[in-house]
Amino acid sequence: MKLLYGTGNLAKLSAMRNRLEQLDIELIGLNDLRVEGKNVPEVKEDGNTPLENARLKAMVYYEAFQIPVFSCDSGLYFDNVPDEVQPGVHVRNVNGKCLSDDEMIDYYSGLVKAYGNLVARYRNAICFVMDNTHIYEAMEPSMESEKFILTDKPHSTVRKEGFPLDSISLDIKTNKYYYDLPEDKLEQVAVEDGFLEFFKNILNLN
Repeated sequence: MKLLYGTGNLAKLSAMRNRLEQLDIELIGLNDLRVEGKNVPEVKEDGNTPLENARLKAMVYYEAFQIPVFSCDSGLYFDNVPDEVQPGVHVRNVNGKCLSDDEMIDYYSGLVKAYGNLVARYRNAICFVMDNTHIYEAMEPSMESEKFILTDKPHSTVRKEGFPLDSISLDIKTNKYYYDLPEDKLEQVAVEDGFLEFFKNILNLN
């Protein structure tokens, strides 16, 4: 089955593609449509939750391309920090500015310097539009990341474009950088098991 993943982030597309290939799902991304000469609409992600933003994106892309499409969104949440510095859905947008990868590392490293190593988790959501009458969405605990630690010391050698915070993320169980974990563990971290179950359920693959 061929699906459009409503993202222009090549790292996210690759991670999702690796996890869903076992379900015989072929993924294309927004950049593939641009290569075909199609105009990709801009989506104003002004929802208050990851699910609201995922829904906004999926509906806009379905209206534009009329093919089955899903979009995801995430919010980053820290334990024991003031609400005013809680990123939520504004992980990359701080004080009205969209941060580059380097700026994100600098900003979040600064929070660690202010509050100490931060215990964090991502809350993730998905909206899948099969057609005008079949729309599926979820924001389940099984889609949340495991809790992890944010440090102010970036990994010495590995940086992955599109996932800047991974270079300052530590596995909470081993205190190792995620990039130093085995490859199969990294793939599971990149796309949580809940997304697999979501597609299995709606496509009757269980």
